[in-house]
Amino acid sequence: MRRQTILAAASCLALVLAAGPALAQAAGPLAVGATIEGAIEEGDQTAEDGAYRYDDYAVTARAGQRFEAILRAPEFDTYLEVFPADDTTEALASDDDGLGEGTDSRLRFTAPAAGTYTLRARPLSGLDGGAYTLSLAERPPAPRAPRPSGIRLGQTVNGDLSSRDPETDEGLPYDAFSFRARQGDRIAVALDSEAFDPVLRIGRMEAGAFVQLAENDDGPDSGLNSRLVFTAPENGDYLIRVTPLNAADSGDYSLSLQEGPPPAAAQSIAIGDTVEGELTEGDGKSESDTPADAWRFEGREGQRVRIDMTSDDFDTYLELFDDNRVSLDEDDDGGPEGTNSRITVTLPRTGAYVIEARAFAEATGGYSLSLVEVEPDRAPESIAFGASLEGEIGEGDPRDDDDRGYDAFTFSGVEGQRIQAIMRSGDFDTFLQVGKADGEFSALASDDDGLMEGTDSRLNFTLPEDGDYVLRALPLGSDSKGLYALELIDRGPQPQPGSVLVGSTAWGTLSETDATTDSNSFYDAYRVVLREDEKLLITMVSNDVDSFVIVGRIKSDGAFEALGSDDDGLTDTHAKLEWTAPDDGTFEIRAGAYQQGQTGVYALTVEKQP
Repeated sequence: MRRQTILAAASCLALVLAAGPALAQAAGPLAVGATIEGAIEEGDQTAEDGAYRYDDYAVTARAGQRFEAILRAPEFDTYLEVFPADDTTEALASDDDGLGEGTDSRLRFTAPAAGTYTLRARPLSGLDGGAYTLSLAERPPAPRAPRPSGIRLGQTVNGDLSSRDPETDEGLPYDAFSFRARQGDRIAVALDSEAFDPVLRIGRMEAGAFVQLAENDDGPDSGLNSRLVFTAPENGDYLIRVTPLNAADSGDYSLSLQEGPPPAAAQSIAIGDTVEGELTEGDGKSESDTPADAWRFEGREGQRVRIDMTSDDFDTYLELFDDNRVSLDEDDDGGPEGTNSRITVTLPRTGAYVIEARAFAEATGGYSLSLVEVEPDRAPESIAFGASLEGEIGEGDPRDDDDRGYDAFTFSGVEGQRIQAIMRSGDFDTFLQVGKADGEFSALASDDDGLMEGTDSRLNFTLPEDGDYVLRALPLGSDSKGLYALELIDRGPQPQPGSVLVGSTAWGTLSETDATTDSNSFYDAYRVVLREDEKLLITMVSNDVDSFVIVGRIKSDGAFEALGSDDDGLTDTHAKLEWTAPDDGTFEIRAGAYQQGQTGVYALTVEKQP
């Protein structure tokens, strides 16, 4: 919870029905030079998986501006993250113990573009919290990167990392070394230090920017030191960057460049074969310097193959290369059971390919490797809104990366259009996915048992933009097949708003025409204009659904920021939320069902707290 000055005022309430994406924390401003005292405590926003609570702060930046944020807390292990303001799904940078003083954090980051960024203060894990201090400072421009030092095969150089060195965009000091290699050359690089945990990075300069090709932190049998066997993808100059794991670390190191071990001698495997192999200490080495076996096969452009590796002795790892040893795909635990591996890929060209079979960590033992051809992706059939059709999942259908047969259908829609797909089957547990039609298929949304009738599916989705989309109908399990029925329904745009006054009760009905959350539960939304420090008591009662109340606001880009929520604060299935507006603005109250598919009558009361 942020500590801030609050002002009081009055409000009026208008009812609207609107949809929005996932929950997020409202971010208070944090200026350069400011120090804020806050606390992680009950009532703060919680991560979607419930793993931790957090406070968010908005940082306005110029392109290329460099920052240092420091988070100190005596009661918990701190963690800092920075995100683009409109997307908190993947951090631009993060830090755990970078301050070098126990468990406190120091995050250094450079703004890639002008705009607003979200700085998140939280514990490393868990819902425990306590008081903290957060400061933000602007860092001076980084020292100009010097010309890289040269290093040759067979050479070992000694160096020293310090605060005077140039820095990466993440604020890590680095030394740079250049070497020249021919396509296919294997280079063994060793980085050792007793002063800090070293990290080894290899890449190339492209348009003035370092493009990383390989990285290693802790090599096998080397403690915290780094080991990397690098295969040059083409003739040219390459760069080695020596960095510490933590920005606060510095000290002496040694860097060695040697001729790498030969790659594992490739044995022959044909499509359709299953072979038994064994990893031993005498095998060739992978790029991570661990024992590996290589298997070569011939394929044709557009051919779709599946590679499976299983072992009772170790955690398997698969990597697929073209004949120039350029990596095309890799997998650790993608197989159907536990630690087994699977790669399903469409071959980009006709020619030879190499499968590298190894363990995830250095290990030896027996394994089984199979290579089979699977049905290629077929052009999806067209399906119209309002259509109902019957189909069958069988042996001849294309397979997805989880080895499930599927049928694909294409449709067109416009931004904001709400669609619903329903899939029923008496033969298997159904599963629905929807994604964009262009490029490799990637699911934007999916549903398993959303119809709430056994194992049948109902997928509700709001189209994010105009264009063509693909709907996949498939079983949940890879061994299932049989008949199914499929419907595609146009649910139209969001319903039009109604109205309600503060101090009154709105009676409503959740139905299948209402807006839906990402988990396919229905809700109605109410908009309210508030002044800072205005306090509301919101209750939702229903005998038909498990009540769920969320309060938040719509941002300028249309995204929904959640500021508070309650499921069963009144009773087991009735909700009560006491909430205070953090600032002036328009906010939204969403009255919905906690579980997907639930419909029925409810009463929503919005009043001022006594």
